[in-house]
Amino acid sequence: MFLLSPVMMAPTPASMCTALKTLNGSLSNRRRYMKHNFPINYAIRVHYEEVFKLSNINRMRLHVEGLDELVLQRLWFQVNRGVLKKIIRIMPERHPSRQYTTELERRFRDAEGVFVQSHPAEVFQQELPESIQDTWDHLTEEPSRVPESSWRSAPKSLLDNLCHTMHCLFSECFASTETERDCEYFKENPPVAQDVIKKNN
Repeated sequence: MFLLSPVMMAPTPASMCTALKTLNGSLSNRRRYMKHNFPINYAIRVHYEEVFKLSNINRMRLHVEGLDELVLQRLWFQVNRGVLKKIIRIMPERHPSRQYTTELERRFRDAEGVFVQSHPAEVFQQELPESIQDTWDHLTEEPSRVPESSWRSAPKSLLDNLCHTMHCLFSECFASTETERDCEYFKENPPVAQDVIKKNN
């Protein structure tokens, strides 16, 4: 018989929730700025890893041994930092959505700063699981170099991913209705804990 070992997580600090809720408020306007101000079917080139959906998180939970919530949160910040920079980069200075996106990036960086301050420095020096490290290296070594064969995604879709995954990875910060909607995938496909303890008969 096997028992699943629970993974203990510290509560999300109030300051972290405040920063994320501020970011979430800006994201509520993403349809207006990321859909209506771009041509129909407009898409930008991004790394495969930057199409960061709930399904990607669930897959990592299922297949990456030793994966915990903090690692996923760190990866979420790393991925979406690059996503926001790419969206800003393709917009001319006078684009009607540039000011909105620049402010969104500032609020994202504010949240990331609070996240870093909320954890001991050694947490960010810990070795990552191999597959997560490979993704991390790919995103940090040449973040601006995106090959022609890369994925293409609409700016709004990228921000949808940012918002939905944020609600799941920082679920303590958001109302239950939001979390239930955005974490529906997890409920239908519950992750399997990686730490399995064999019970002696």
